[in-house]
Amino acid sequence: MVLIAAAVCTKGGKTIISRQFVEMTKTRIEGLLAAFPKLMSTGKQHTFVETDSVRYVYQPLEKLYMLLITTKASNILEDLETLRLFARVIPEYCKSMDELEIAENAFNLIFAFDEIVALGYRESVNLAQIRTFVEMDSHEERVYQAVRSTQEREAKNKMREKAKELQRQRMEAGKKGGSVKSPGFGGGYGSGSNFTPSPNVGDSANYIPEPAKSTYNIMQKPISAGSGAMKLGGKSRDVDSFVDQLKEEGETVSTPSLPTSGSKLMSISSDAAKTEPVHLKQEEKLNVRVSRDGGVQNFELHGLVTLNISDEKWGRIRVQLDNKDTRGMQLQTHPNVDKELFRTKGQIGLKIPSKPFPLHTDVGVLKWRLQGQDETALPISINCWPSENGEGGCDVNIEYELEQTDLELNNVQINIPLTIGSNPIVSECDGEYSHEARKNILVWSLPIIDASTKSGSMEFSVPNSRPSDFFPLHVSFTSKTAYAKIKVNEVMLVEDDSPVKYSVETVFFTDNYEVV
Repeated sequence: MVLIAAAVCTKGGKTIISRQFVEMTKTRIEGLLAAFPKLMSTGKQHTFVETDSVRYVYQPLEKLYMLLITTKASNILEDLETLRLFARVIPEYCKSMDELEIAENAFNLIFAFDEIVALGYRESVNLAQIRTFVEMDSHEERVYQAVRSTQEREAKNKMREKAKELQRQRMEAGKKGGSVKSPGFGGGYGSGSNFTPSPNVGDSANYIPEPAKSTYNIMQKPISAGSGAMKLGGKSRDVDSFVDQLKEEGETVSTPSLPTSGSKLMSISSDAAKTEPVHLKQEEKLNVRVSRDGGVQNFELHGLVTLNISDEKWGRIRVQLDNKDTRGMQLQTHPNVDKELFRTKGQIGLKIPSKPFPLHTDVGVLKWRLQGQDETALPISINCWPSENGEGGCDVNIEYELEQTDLELNNVQINIPLTIGSNPIVSECDGEYSHEARKNILVWSLPIIDASTKSGSMEFSVPNSRPSDFFPLHVSFTSKTAYAKIKVNEVMLVEDDSPVKYSVETVFFTDNYEVV
């Protein structure tokens, strides 16, 4: 069967929710749904009605109809079986069969509908599986929300401290008959003012972020009131952008690498080459947990190939893959992909070759997973050696080694935790480092690690510390080189095997990489 759409509508013909499973215009689906009430005939017990182009299969639900729109070539028995499953899903999320209750639970119902049908074809799922899939909780979302909440709380505290400091300065200046001048207007700080210059952040203790930009760097020369002076009435800022405001004030603020394929993937994809009408994206994310004394506690790699077609004339294609990976990758194709074709020829194509892939949609066609505890599988290894120095502190030697020399890792960051209030003294460092005092971490940054820079080290000492204070270490990186030895070799038309122009984007990144 080919299911075009599923909808819940009233007996008067009003559509409450509708989910389309194939590419179609809004006008087309609205026309199909509007035609349904006019085709209903009274006094008959049929559960379907046909037109010249489509078939309507429906089931009454008190004052509503559960409606499926399919092609006329679909199997009516399969249609009715699918309809019964749709009808059983609705009471799972709605306490009553009325219009208001359906509308309030629309998103849950749509998510459930998507589990029943994919690309117009029925999935082999039951009611219990649908319930489990829809209710699955996202660990990545909870981590992101926790980090965002912490950032906002820290930023608010910093704003209050700045406002209190300004109020104290104004009180001191008032006692001496002076006034606080903004360095942005070229007045400078007079010799009679014995306070430390600080950014001008407002005029009251209850600071409210304003659009005005006010930055001051004590390492710069006094700024004259010219083109670089303070500008009022600039671009308005979102009240939630506390981190951006801190950066404007000269504070070092680092945003941690979150595991959402969201922001990280956007930054990687922004510089991707112009895509062809047939575009493939190969994404891999890595989860690693390594013991500080050596040994891999957990290694898990997840990969996914998605296909996006933007021109309908290239819809019926096959993708030739070259798999040279011998590390035991567990490969799995989409249910609608011809598994025998993939097994024998390494090609990705639909089970029904005459059917095209969906347009303007990222369709996952192949995924893989690699798990194990083999240290040789690590893309990069981190060796951290903290040792007590006999003065109540620790000397720390930390080094990295690129284990997979065919990889090129970008924007590598190694976050080393520190004791509260400590000030590390770095004696040697390959790359760059920064001390984020508010977060009590030392960040070791390396813009690129490849075969020419496959190893590096950093040495520092920290007073009043113990060796266990420097764990767990967190490592993050991105790469445009795939970890798995799987690549796209060719894309061809189903009809005559003629080659098709295509583009490939590769993204490999860490979801969570820690040394504990």
